[in-house]
Amino acid sequence: MPEPLDSALAEVRSLLLGPALTRAVAAGRRRGQRPSVLRAELRPVALKAGHRLQISTSDGARPYTRNVSPGPEADAAVAALLAEPFGNWHVETADTTLQLRVTKSGEAQVHRTTAARPAAAATAAGHDRAKEYLLDPGDPIFAEIGGSAAKRRQVDAFLRALSATLPAGLAEEWGRPLRVVDLGCGNAYLTFAAYRYLSRLGLDVELVGVDVRDDQRRRNSELAARLGWADRVRFVAGTIADTAVEPAPDLVLALHACDTATDEALARAVHWKARWVLAAPCCHHDIAGQLRSRPTPAPYEMLTRQGILRERFADVLTDALRAGLLRLHGYRAEVVEFVDSAHTPRNLLIRARRTEADPTAAQRTEYRDLVAQWRITPRLETLLAQLPPAA
Repeated sequence: MPEPLDSALAEVRSLLLGPALTRAVAAGRRRGQRPSVLRAELRPVALKAGHRLQISTSDGARPYTRNVSPGPEADAAVAALLAEPFGNWHVETADTTLQLRVTKSGEAQVHRTTAARPAAAATAAGHDRAKEYLLDPGDPIFAEIGGSAAKRRQVDAFLRALSATLPAGLAEEWGRPLRVVDLGCGNAYLTFAAYRYLSRLGLDVELVGVDVRDDQRRRNSELAARLGWADRVRFVAGTIADTAVEPAPDLVLALHACDTATDEALARAVHWKARWVLAAPCCHHDIAGQLRSRPTPAPYEMLTRQGILRERFADVLTDALRAGLLRLHGYRAEVVEFVDSAHTPRNLLIRARRTEADPTAAQRTEYRDLVAQWRITPRLETLLAQLPPAA
């Protein structure tokens, strides 16, 4: 039910200046009007000088951050932001989430939710404690991307892998926007979850999602606008191999890119010298096809004689070689479980961090001996060989 805009903004003001504020974002624009900034984010911070209200704004080119003192300074700053013709406000406090959208007629469409409180009584002895998610299952983002139990589990598993990949204290040490690209993002629910999580760590994130389908680009862009993130999260239609992404990303995601699309994503990450890479491979037809067309070296015929075993062995061999190639190109790489196999059989994740370390002779020999013995040529090896020489 629409409400008068003035009274809704007065409620927003009380939340922004209240002691329970955790985060607020203003974005979008009202019909026929344009704010002086594209986006504003507010959050309380504790500094040596005392508690302050941190206000970060962006004009589309660069962010500007200032910390204002409680009292008249904060009152004036909040009043100035509320006077801007933003189309959306999203406000989170310790116990309330308020989402305000200004309608075409100039009224306020307001959605309010109350955070779930833990039960007062402790669970019975011996019972498992409730799972603690890195992104609260009640977070408003799940209202947009879908909040089934299976999806929440997969989001949490991905965010835990992401958290384990990035160094501790990154938000305090990183002096510029963290550039992220998600190659083959599909419907982008993990893309949005990554942005939400990294932003809540205190990082200024610029994220690009790439997918070959233009209808996905349009859908994801509309969702980013509804969430108030359109100036920080954008989507382009194109192939993993050819889409231009400038400037080069720091973090590359490729989640369930099919077959050699994962190889294309890894090759681009190496070309960009991305600091961190998370790739969850999907099907593995390339190596499986090569194994079918070549004689199996002795004494391993039992591994490939039966089709189902050959396919599963191809999966393992493909990802082992991908990790090996990343090590040969200056990355520390490991293959870990992404999410429990009860939820999806495609549950492996290649996690890599750039170290700039030169590969050892033993690592080179280990890789060359393995591909020579099986008489295969991984697609990633071919793609990496085509990269221009390092500067």
